[in-house]
Amino acid sequence: MVLGVDDDVRIRESIARLAASAGYTAILFPSAEALLASGALEGAGCLISDVRMPGMDGLELQRRVKAESPRLPVIMISGQLDEQVRERALALGASAFLYKPFDGEELLRAIQRALEQASKG
Repeated sequence: MVLGVDDDVRIRESIARLAASAGYTAILFPSAEALLASGALEGAGCLISDVRMPGMDGLELQRRVKAESPRLPVIMISGQLDEQVRERALALGASAFLYKPFDGEELLRAIQRALEQASKG
């Protein structure tokens, strides 16, 4: 199961379509707070999160997810070219960092690597 968090509905829909095209189930959330309140982290294979969102940002979400589920791979996505944010996300343990607009194949490869990583536990 792939979890996706982005305040942009078009990005959430894109994640859902890409995941479905590869046979994965995607559960999507409009905010970090909605994801954390859902209990969906249990049993998830990977998390895809936007960096910049209203309320809790993606880096704080990543930090909280890693504290609660340290082996859950996190893929960060961002619409802004910011090398410092990218480096911080990777230092916090992100398995991949992609810039929007991302290539669908690139995201699918990142998801596959993340799910393989999660299965090795």
